Amino acid sequence: MYNREDMNEYNKHQMYKQVLENGADGKKMNKLVGNVGEAIAKNYLKNKGYEILAVNFVNKIGEIDIIARQKDTIVFVEVKMRSNLYKGAPREAVNGFKQRRVRQVAEGYLKFNNMLDVSCRFDCIEIVGNLNDHTIEHLEACF
Repeated sequence: MYNREDMNEYNKHQMYKQVLENGADGKKMNKLVGNVGEAIAKNYLKNKGYEILAVNFVNKIGEIDIIARQKDTIVFVEVKMRSNLYKGAPREAVNGFKQRRVRQVAEGYLKFNNMLDVSCRFDCIEIVGNLNDHTIEHLEACF
């Protein structure tokens, strides 16, 4: 029997395989790159001692890529990945609108989980490269 996380990883692998075999439109490719970036970021955070609480948390307002705990702090993480810097650094995509949206979704998460009195921060993980060859920059408390 597979757990939900195993099935999500399996589905991502199947999507990646399908894209390689059949090509992909822009939307599918963006989703694939996002999934790869989130998997890289999740592993990075785990290796740094973070406890992963949620991946792709969604409510009626929007989505947060990763929610983690570092000691007594809840960390809301926006992950951005690009294959190169041709269109600028990935962090540049986390503009004021995106920051406000992430804060609103985070507030909903904290209310839903009765955690309004818990310390929290907002991080961005920037990944440049591909699955096998990439650099990671973790920007803590960046918004």
